Amino acid sequence: MNLSIETLTERDIAKTIDHSLLRPELDDAFIEDGCRLAATYDVASVCVRPADVRRARAILDGSDVAVGTTIGFPHGNHATETKVFEADKALADGATELDMVLRIGALKSGRDADVEADIRAIVDVGHAAGAIVKVIFENAYLTDDEKIRACRLTEAAGGDFVKTSTGFAPGGATHDDLRLMRANTSPHIGIKAAGGVRTLDALIDVMNLGVTRIGATATEAIILDFRARKAGQAPAAAIAGEPGSY
Repeated sequence: MNLSIETLTERDIAKTIDHSLLRPELDDAFIEDGCRLAATYDVASVCVRPADVRRARAILDGSDVAVGTTIGFPHGNHATETKVFEADKALADGATELDMVLRIGALKSGRDADVEADIRAIVDVGHAAGAIVKVIFENAYLTDDEKIRACRLTEAAGGDFVKTSTGFAPGGATHDDLRLMRANTSPHIGIKAAGGVRTLDALIDVMNLGVTRIGATATEAIILDFRARKAGQAPAAAIAGEPGSY
């Protein structure tokens, strides 16, 4: 790809962003303000904690911003039945996107059939409700072989996206991992980069690697920088996201 400020629109940028509201200490006002910010900039979605789904849905009802939440977060090693219960509850509360963490321990143990079955259980619940399911690998803990297997298992189970990270592990999205994930999934599978994409330039860089969504806390800074540069102003200084950026 050869995407750039010149070839992209603000909507192209905004609809690549899942605005993250996941840190455990965020209070109700922060969640509500974050949802309104997401609506103001018309991003793809907000990704909120499971207990915040109903509040987010009420704020964003009538907008073009999806409500997403996490399943089995952040470690992935919940029982599959627990993840299914979480998914059912999230969907009932109004979520239309589910970001699930795969069973990291099972993947590292070579129990691929268990990993696939766990993903498929959430995919079946999500797809029955018309929801998108993104599968988080947590690449910081995986070898390249394990990442490749995770790509293939996600696709076999019917997942819609493969995703690098939760934002809570020692590392987030890397260009090498994104290239590996794009090379080992079919074109219809989306790629989500999470953890460390905090500037407009970083966003465009990963879009050029085939990324179709990012998790971000620096949403406003990214979009305002895009507007300024489209208007011919100097690039804004890099602005980091909130601590624990997704």
